[in-house]
Amino acid sequence: MKKIILSLLLFAACGESEFEFSGHHAYFVFDNSQHLNPVLIGSMNAMSPGIFCRISTAPNNQLAFENNYGQKANSTLNAIDQRRTMQLGVSNSSGIIVGFGNLNNPAIFYAYDAQCPNCYEEVNIPSFQLAINNEGKATCRRCARAYDLNNGGIVSKGEGGAKLFRYRATTTGPSGLLSVNN
Repeated sequence: MKKIILSLLLFAACGESEFEFSGHHAYFVFDNSQHLNPVLIGSMNAMSPGIFCRISTAPNNQLAFENNYGQKANSTLNAIDQRRTMQLGVSNSSGIIVGFGNLNNPAIFYAYDAQCPNCYEEVNIPSFQLAINNEGKATCRRCARAYDLNNGGIVSKGEGGAKLFRYRATTTGPSGLLSVNN
């Protein structure tokens, strides 16, 4: 009898849990040893937590990189990059945000969708790109929610709601390989 009750409690607890990673598709591999993008280098450095970089597509076979301190740099895709499949979250034009959070030791490497998840889910149109700032917050211009990039993408200001869409991500270091997938 005790086993049945325990099983029911465990099953009920699982029903209310929120998944850590998004169900939205993302796939991105970028070899920064080939590009040495200075903006991306900061966000892939575990010794510099709190620096986040938005990666999005740009014209002329380029990727745009912008960090939460306003620094920007583009990188032209090489032949290897062009052969790879690339899906930067919900929308390639709004992209993804990557970086090490500054709340844990060792620092956690995060990858988020650059879309406001609450506005996107409301209208199902990818046109709600988040603005990132040097406090490690991503803010939606439409609903005014702020999300904490250092703390799993939770809503830190504004009306409650879903946290940021998060993707699995790894890095081999500042001038190494970045991989984001789901």
